[in-house]
Amino acid sequence: MFYRKIIHIDMDAFYASVEQRDNPQYRGKPLAVGRSEERGVVAAASYEARRYGIHSAMPSLKAKKLCPELIFVPGRMDYYKSVSAQIHEIFHEYTDIVEPIALDEAFLDVTENKREISLAVDIARAIKREIRDHIGLIASAGVSYNKFLAKIASDYRKPDGLCTIHPDKAQEFIEKLPIESFWGIGHVTARKMHKMGIHNGADLKSQTLPFLVHYFGKSGIIYYNFARGVDTRQVTPVRLRKSVGCERTYEKDLLTFEERAEQADILVDMLISRLEKACFKGHTLTLKIKFSDFVQKTKSITPSLILDSGTKKEIYDLTRQLLDDPALEGTKIRLLGLSLSNPVQEFVNTSQSQLTLDFGDDFSLSGKTL
Repeated sequence: MFYRKIIHIDMDAFYASVEQRDNPQYRGKPLAVGRSEERGVVAAASYEARRYGIHSAMPSLKAKKLCPELIFVPGRMDYYKSVSAQIHEIFHEYTDIVEPIALDEAFLDVTENKREISLAVDIARAIKREIRDHIGLIASAGVSYNKFLAKIASDYRKPDGLCTIHPDKAQEFIEKLPIESFWGIGHVTARKMHKMGIHNGADLKSQTLPFLVHYFGKSGIIYYNFARGVDTRQVTPVRLRKSVGCERTYEKDLLTFEERAEQADILVDMLISRLEKACFKGHTLTLKIKFSDFVQKTKSITPSLILDSGTKKEIYDLTRQLLDDPALEGTKIRLLGLSLSNPVQEFVNTSQSQLTLDFGDDFSLSGKTL
C-alpha cells in the first residue's frame, strides 16, 4: 500500500522562546508573553512557567498567584510573524507543499521532496537542526502517513521532540490513546464520552458509525475514521481565509447599553479596516461576548446582502441589532469581539476544513519506513 509522508512541525513555546532567545536574562526563568495587569491574559508561557500550571489564555492574575516570580513581557506580533517567515523559508528548502496552521506550526507533505531524501524522519530531523542552528529556536516534529497522526506525534517528547508513527503500528498506538488526545475532542466532548464508557481509542473504535453520528452529529464520522487511523485530508498549501475579526478586553466591565454600543462602534471601525486590508467579503456577522465570570457567548446574523469594507453602515446597524438584547441587561461584560465569516467564495473541497487541535510523552514506534 502507498503511504504519503507527512510531517507536522510545532515550535516549542514559540512566542516565549523568541523572547528568551533575544533576552538572555529571561532564559531558564518562568516567563509569560502578555499583560500583567488585572485584565491581562497570558498569550504564551515558557516551559519553566508551564511547570506551575500556567498556560495560554489564563488570566494574568491567576498566573501570578501560581508563580509569583513569573516574568511578563509584552507581545511583539509583527516580530513573531517575521521569525515565522524565516522558519517557513527552511520548510520550502525541502518542499513547497506546506500548509501553515498558525505562526508556530505547519504540515509538510514530503512524499516527493526537493532534496530526494527517502525517509521523512530524516527530513524532520534536518529541519529541526536548521531551525536550531540558523534561527536559535527549538521545534518538535511528528511524522506519519496522515495529518491526524503527524500532529499527535509532534506533541510527544516535547520540547525538542521527534516521533514517528508508522502505518503498521498506528492502530496499536491509537487504541491506547486517551480520548482527550483525539483531534477535535475537547473537554466537554471528552466528559460526555467518559459517561458513555469511552476512555481511549479502543473504546471509540468499538462504537458503530450510526451510534457516533447519533450522539455527535457530523463529528461522529470524524471520530469513527480517526479511531481507525483514517484521515484523507491532503496538505493544502493555499487555503481560503474563513473569517476576519477583532476583539477587545476592557480594563473595566461594561455595564450599560451605552457603554457597550460605544465600544461596539470602535470594533466596527477596526473590523472595516481589517476587511479592507484582507479584501474579504462574507455573509455572516458574529458578535462575541465574554462576561466578567469568563462565560462566553456568540450571536450571529446572516443578512441577504454581502458584507465587506464598503458596507460600513450596514455592519454598524447589524452590530447594534446583535447588541440590543434584553438578556444583556444587568450583566458585566469584560470582552467584545466582532467577526465576519462565511466567505463569498467557498472551499473547493470542504472535506479539507480544519479542526482545532489539543493534545497533550512519547510512544515510539517502529516498522515500515516513512
